[in-house]
Amino acid sequence: MSTTHTIGSLVLDRLHRLGLKHIFGIPGDYVLSLFQLIEESPIEHVGTTREDCAGFAADAYARIHGIGGACVTYCVGGLNIVNAIACAYAERSPVVLLSGSPGLKERLTTPFLHHMVRDFYTQRDVFDKVTVASVILDDPLTAEREIDRALTALLKYKRPIYLEIPRDMVFAPVRVSSSTPPATTGESDPIALKEAVAEVRGILSSSERPVILAGAEIYRFGLQNELTALVERMGVPVATTLLGKSVIREDHPLYIGVYGGLVGRDEILEFVDQTDCLLTLGSLLTDVEDVTVQPTLLAAGQTIHASADSIAIKHHCYEGVRFEDFIRALSTAPLPSFLPRPLPTRTPGTFEAPPPDTPVTLHDMFGYLDGVLNEQTVVIADVGESLFASADLHVRKGAEFLSPAYYTSMGFSVPAALGAGFADPSLRPLVLVGDGAFQMTGTELATCLRHGQTPIVIILNNRGYSTEREILEGPFNDVYEWHYDKICTLLGGGIGHRVETFGTFVQVLDSAMADSEHLHVLNVILDPKDRSTAMTRVARRLAKRLSEQSPSPS
Repeated sequence: MSTTHTIGSLVLDRLHRLGLKHIFGIPGDYVLSLFQLIEESPIEHVGTTREDCAGFAADAYARIHGIGGACVTYCVGGLNIVNAIACAYAERSPVVLLSGSPGLKERLTTPFLHHMVRDFYTQRDVFDKVTVASVILDDPLTAEREIDRALTALLKYKRPIYLEIPRDMVFAPVRVSSSTPPATTGESDPIALKEAVAEVRGILSSSERPVILAGAEIYRFGLQNELTALVERMGVPVATTLLGKSVIREDHPLYIGVYGGLVGRDEILEFVDQTDCLLTLGSLLTDVEDVTVQPTLLAAGQTIHASADSIAIKHHCYEGVRFEDFIRALSTAPLPSFLPRPLPTRTPGTFEAPPPDTPVTLHDMFGYLDGVLNEQTVVIADVGESLFASADLHVRKGAEFLSPAYYTSMGFSVPAALGAGFADPSLRPLVLVGDGAFQMTGTELATCLRHGQTPIVIILNNRGYSTEREILEGPFNDVYEWHYDKICTLLGGGIGHRVETFGTFVQVLDSAMADSEHLHVLNVILDPKDRSTAMTRVARRLAKRLSEQSPSPS
């Protein structure tokens, strides 16, 4: 039995049925009628201070909730959110971007309309490069099919889609053949799936030291329980990539830490490199992770690499096998189990607190922070020292660490805290952000206050871009210093703190953790030359990589 909808109401109905409860964005004249429908729908609009902030918030919301949404106006809004959508695409985050555009009739009478760039299709053409489906809903006869095609791609690939509605099409009536949105993305070929699992079993049967390397796709596809079951049934140690950090509880006895050529601790790299069978599950192998499979493993056919893009075992690629079906099948298959073996130490050493009047350092700050995290804390790290130093933190619960660890876009963390707060109100965001990144998107704290959210924001104030300083020093890396501890006075809410000593950091952080009624901002004054242990590892390995790539002097 068919139902009558408008194009705009059908889009919102489909999104709500898929679980979307909040949508982030900024209105504009080309999208006002769609915002009117949002206000009348069960989906709550959350207004942000910038369009890119709406994108980052929707990205974080999607990583926790399973689907995220943003709504912006034509070109001036849409092109401002491109970077955030590109981040979601690169790191597999299912975000739906809605945009308005000039009406079809007005395009005929006025070929040059405000906000236009080049032609009426420029914005769609841009998003075609950073989404898995980009659709202009300009025909009521095809609207339902096009919406469902895009949503099917969203669910299958866990990457963003773009839906554009010309403003005179928002209320265009459309006959709907089904009230149910796409729920499945097809099934795996059962014979191919069975053969793939059998080949994995054969490889493991001839192995003695297998290791699992888990990545972010485990969480994107909701497979954390299956991963844990697989690890425990086989007794196999598991490491994660930096992007996949916390896809398994980091207090799990078989978890060994973050593996990655740039950030991993030496003992973890050595342990993984000594494996005789590597199972990389859901990992996006990037230059940040720098995961290099030993040639001997490849030659011996002792590798399994499964991702949303392909299932590759030994030298075989299994077409028709979905990633999620493969992981679920492994978690219940009769695979070999392995005897316990010595694992790398969980921490480089026991943290020893310095005297209270000691100037605060990254080492001491993160050492203390590691001991106060709890299961209600979601750690959100921006890039640079915020990310690298966080690699050694032990998150207390699975999937409670968010960061743009592959795309590494500055400015992600504060708007991501907003999105995380709406996605799961039981979690309290703890934001780690550099001063440069905070100056980009820190205004989103205003939206947190507006909606009663109380994140703890720790600003690493070292007056510049520390990662770039390690690569090439110069005055271009300096950042003008704000009085960050006074930002709460400006915003009219929250509590700001200036932190210069370790004792003050402990006192302020403890009070902030205990006070869930207020937003807290910690302006942590650091020596510009201070580096975390992880950043030192990154700098050393980058220098080595660059020297190996540089031509020898003649």
